[in-house]
Amino acid sequence: MKRDDDKRAVQAIEENALELKGTAEDYDAIVEAARGKRFVMIGEASHGTQEFYRIRAEITRRLIEEEGFAAVAVEADWPDAYAVNRYVWNVSSASRAEEALNTFKRFPVWMWANTEVRDFVRWLASFNEARSTTFSQGERPVGFYGLDLYSMGNSVHAVLDYLDKHDPPAAKRARDRYACLDQFLDEPHRYGRSVELGLTLSCEQEIIDQLVELQHQILPRLKGEHQIEEEHRFCVEQNAKVVLNAEEYYRSMFQGRVSSWNLRDGHMFETLEALQAHLSEKLDRPAGIVVWAHNSHIGNAAVTDMGRWGEFNIGQLAREKYAENALLVGFSTATGEVTAATDWDGAGEHKSVREPLEDSYERLFHQVKYERFLLDLRKRNAATAALETPRLHRAIGVIYRPETERQSHYFHSTLSQQYDFILHIDKTHALEALTEVPRAADNEPADTYPTGY
Repeated sequence: MKRDDDKRAVQAIEENALELKGTAEDYDAIVEAARGKRFVMIGEASHGTQEFYRIRAEITRRLIEEEGFAAVAVEADWPDAYAVNRYVWNVSSASRAEEALNTFKRFPVWMWANTEVRDFVRWLASFNEARSTTFSQGERPVGFYGLDLYSMGNSVHAVLDYLDKHDPPAAKRARDRYACLDQFLDEPHRYGRSVELGLTLSCEQEIIDQLVELQHQILPRLKGEHQIEEEHRFCVEQNAKVVLNAEEYYRSMFQGRVSSWNLRDGHMFETLEALQAHLSEKLDRPAGIVVWAHNSHIGNAAVTDMGRWGEFNIGQLAREKYAENALLVGFSTATGEVTAATDWDGAGEHKSVREPLEDSYERLFHQVKYERFLLDLRKRNAATAALETPRLHRAIGVIYRPETERQSHYFHSTLSQQYDFILHIDKTHALEALTEVPRAADNEPADTYPTGY
């Protein structure tokens, strides 16, 4: 009976899917659906697949050129991504995209320092440069920003560097407040463990005091009209928020995965909303932002095992608050290669992706006659009806362990409610890092270990 159900599902998908032929029209349906949206969240089924990054960039270029989207916000640390933002704004000391991406030093560097991101940020810098004559009339360059919170140490230094330059007395007060973090800035997970064991007092109140002073006293006093000055003020405020939320996050790591996951995705959503408010300040409409993150962050978690475990993500938060004003686009693959590590903080390797498990969406898609296809899951038809039945859905992060694939890389979901569109590339290729992946600069673990989403 199940085999017959799968056969009917495959037939329905073939009748309703759009085959991707490598033409400019392949993504018309997504671009049209994105028109007027606040957020277009484009995922990836792994952090190391070339096609996911390339197609995501192609769609994003169209959204910027044709629909006027104002920024790309990525699953990356704020200060690292801000170095790329300066490059695409053409105000960086970096003369090449590779130099700007060299800022990414924390494991896994290949996630952003790769050939596909390099090509995209080169294009974005050129796009902004061609429009530079309009910036004096109030238009902004399209930006590139990070959403994540792992950068407690780098964000502390960024706040201090800004205040050293603009308000030295305030910089001294900030150093005094952040001093309780000094011994942990290179290994922030040690801070969380030390507080949890009662060996160190929490720095939370000092960090709150610093953010409050920055927001209500320092930044209003330094207010200027130049776009770059506005951008720098927003950047330093976000770094101070990263320090606050990272402090709580590293303490929460020892209270369980659900708590730390929700703090992380809550921070990313909070950053996304703050970014949109910043970009929309002088517009008569909300600025459109494209989000690049793993499927596990941008697909609606409420209809997956994650939701049943008590976890939420930015896709769910956006869906609940903004409804149809958030568009969620996921990816899947069946076979091929992926760039991933075996262990956290390990070297990146090109690994073979195993054939998908029975009862998975990937196995179902593997039987479809098209090598590459797009499904519009918003439509009510036989294909979306067939995808209402929960199945396994694969998620490969920066870690890939084929030997424990079922436990490490699959969860149940209801695909037709998880995304608005799904793009399936049946055989994919490994992402190419710009340089050989080095050991990480610190030994910071993550709540996403060992999957690394």
